[in-house]
Parts: sequence; structure tokens; C-alpha cells
Amino acid sequence: MIRFVTETGSTNSDLAAQLRAGEPVPEGQWLVADRQVAGRGRQGRNWSDGSGNFMGSTVVHIAPRDPNPATLALVAGVAAYEAVSKILADPSQLRLKWPNDLMLGDAKLAGILLERERDAIIVGMGVNLAAAPELPDRKTIALSALGPAPDRDHFAQSLASAFDLEVERWRTYGLEPLTRRWTAVAHPLGTPLVVQPPGEDRLQGGFAGLTVDGALTLRLADGSARAIHAGDVMLVNEES
Repeated sequence: MIRFVTETGSTNSDLAAQLRAGEPVPEGQWLVADRQVAGRGRQGRNWSDGSGNFMGSTVVHIAPRDPNPATLALVAGVAAYEAVSKILADPSQLRLKWPNDLMLGDAKLAGILLERERDAIIVGMGVNLAAAPELPDRKTIALSALGPAPDRDHFAQSLASAFDLEVERWRTYGLEPLTRRWTAVAHPLGTPLVVQPPGEDRLQGGFAGLTVDGALTLRLADGSARAIHAGDVMLVNEES
């Protein structure tokens, strides 16, 4: 089920308020806005409310035997990849970047924001269908750069279906198949990355896949491997 609203501050914030108020927010239900006036991304970044883009949120209620809730970022990334790849005549340049970006070439096409509210994870996604926001620190792109912008409502249905399927797989089969599938559609092994872990100096190295628990593995210049569980990650050519 998808509930569409004309305007709101943030779909993530709206679902969080419902959960705090004790209102039922069933899994599989999405809140999608035509316009967000207080949308946000990771690291406190603002996120444009570009008309015709997808801006929506859903909830996953965490059960005791579920995998690590943080890995829902990988689930959402695979779902976004599946929904977008169906639209593209040539999806070869479509790639996932840890932890939560969908890239087209070296430009950001979509982002994911996870927030926890009690025993629920709110999963927010923004996908540039019609317009790309201007960000000061990275390139962005919209699908409209490749042809007519996809219909937002049809895309919302496709993404919701893909996400439901990926959550079911996550619960049924665990992380090992998920990390394999995520890595298969990520940028190639060895891709140069710059990582800013919280409270540390920046690191540069090569993408070396994911750990069994979904963390990023960074191959450093001395040949050692570093597991990154949190941080801002950029492709080296995103900085240029």
C-alpha cells in the first residue's frame, strides 16, 4: 500500500511521529510525498524535493531473529538497483556504493536514510527521476538525463514490490546471499575510495568487498584490510 501526500516536511519524520504516538505503521506501507520541505540525507545533509522525483519512506519492524538492522541499508540498495535497472536500456553504469548510494557512472542517482524508532527501522529513499539536486561535494544525476523521466507513481509501485521481496529474502536467507548480490552490482573490486570514519583521519584505499556482517572492506596501500562499519565514502573521481 502506498499513501501519497502533496507536501510534508519529511516522510521519515512523519512515520517516526506515528510510531512515537503508538499508531500502527504496518510493513509494506509507504508514505510518498510530491514535495518535502525538510527532507534530509545522511550526515545531516539537506535533500532536494525536486518535483517528479521519488521521495518516500517505509518501516521494517525488527523481530528477534532478524539479521542486523543496519544491513537494511544493503537491502534497500539492492531494491533500488532492481527497480531502476528495469527502466534503463543499458544498466551497465548503474552501481551501488556503500553504505547507501545508487550511482550512475560517477554521479549519485539515489540515496537511502535509515533511522531507528524503538523496534522499528524507518527506511527513507530519494531517487532522482526528473531532477538532480545540486550538492557541493559530489556529482548528481537524474534519470531524465537519459530520456523521459519515469512516472513517479509507477516507479513507487515497482520499488515497493522490490523492497518487500528483498526484506523477505533478508529474513529467510540471512546476510550471506545479500552481501553476494550487493557486491555483484557494486563498483568493481579495487575501485579507489576515500573514507572518512567518524572521529578519524581520512583513509584512501581500494574497494575489497563486504565483510560477512555487511561492513565495507577497504584495502590500504600497505596491503592490509580495514573493516569500515561507519563513515562517509566517496569514489576518488567523485572528489574531482
